Amino acid sequence: MTFYAFLGALEQGFVYGIMVLGVYLTFRILEFPDLTVDGSLPLGAAVSAVAITHGVHPYLSLLFALGAGFVAGTITGLLNTKLKILHLLASILTMIALYSINIRIMDGPNVALLGTPTVIDPLVAMGLPGYIASLTLFSAISLAVTGALIWFLHTEMGQALVATGDNPQMITSQGVDTHRIIIFGVGLSNALVAFSGALIAQNQGASDVNMGVGTIIAGLASVIVGETVFGSKSIRRACVAALLGSVLYRIAIALALGMKWGRFSFTPSDLNLITALLVIVALCAPMVKEKFPYKNK
Repeated sequence: MTFYAFLGALEQGFVYGIMVLGVYLTFRILEFPDLTVDGSLPLGAAVSAVAITHGVHPYLSLLFALGAGFVAGTITGLLNTKLKILHLLASILTMIALYSINIRIMDGPNVALLGTPTVIDPLVAMGLPGYIASLTLFSAISLAVTGALIWFLHTEMGQALVATGDNPQMITSQGVDTHRIIIFGVGLSNALVAFSGALIAQNQGASDVNMGVGTIIAGLASVIVGETVFGSKSIRRACVAALLGSVLYRIAIALALGMKWGRFSFTPSDLNLITALLVIVALCAPMVKEKFPYKNK
C-alpha cells in the first residue's frame, strides 16, 4: 500500500466514522436493527448536493442533510412504535421508499458537484494540498462528533436512551416514554449517517442514488472490529472504538485491495467478501484469546 493510499484510507475511515457512530447508536445502544442507513446516507448526499448546486453554502447544506436524515429515522421509529411494525421490516420499508425519494430529490440518479464550492475549499485556499485538507477536516469533524455523542450519552436524555436499549421494562416503570426515546434515537442515528453522506458527496464530487449500498455492512463491520481491538467497557471507550474501528476497517480494505498472490488479487467487486472475512475474524478473536491467554512472566 502506497503512502497516498494510506492517507486515503485514513480519510475514508474518518468520514465514514460518523456513519459508524450512527450505526453504533441503534445497534449497540438502542438494540434496534436499523437498515434505514442504506437509504439515509445517499439521502444526505442528495440533499447536500442539490442544495449546493442551488447556491446554498456547503456548510449550511450539511445542516439540511442532518435534518433530512433525522426525518427519515423518525419515520422508521414511528412505523415501529406507533404502527407496531417489526423494527427490521420498518427500516427496510423506509430504506426502499428513500430510494425513490432520493431520485426525486436529485431529479435523476446522480448529481455532479464539479466546479461547485465544497467544505474543503477554505482549507485548500489556505495552501494545503487537497488530500491533506480533506484528511484534516474530516478527522477534526469526526472527533468533534464523537466528543459530542459521548457528552450527549451522559446527559439525562442520553442515559434514557441507553436504559431504553438495555432494559425497556425498567425505564418504562420510571415513567419514561420509550416510544419517544426510540423515535428520537433512530432519528439521531440517521441524522449522523446523512451528515456523513453529505461530507462524502462533497469529497467525491458527486452524489449517487446507489452510494448507500452496503452501508450497514460496513458500519457493523467497523463497530465489531473497533470493539474487538479497543474494547467497549464504557460508553466513552465504545464510541472511540467505533470511530477507530472505521479507520482500521478502511485500512484493512486498502491493504487487501493492494495485495497480490501470484496472478490472484482482490478487486473492488470483492469488497463484500473482504468485509465478511474481516467480521468473521473479529468475531472469532475473543474465542481465540480465551483459548490462548497471554501470560505475563
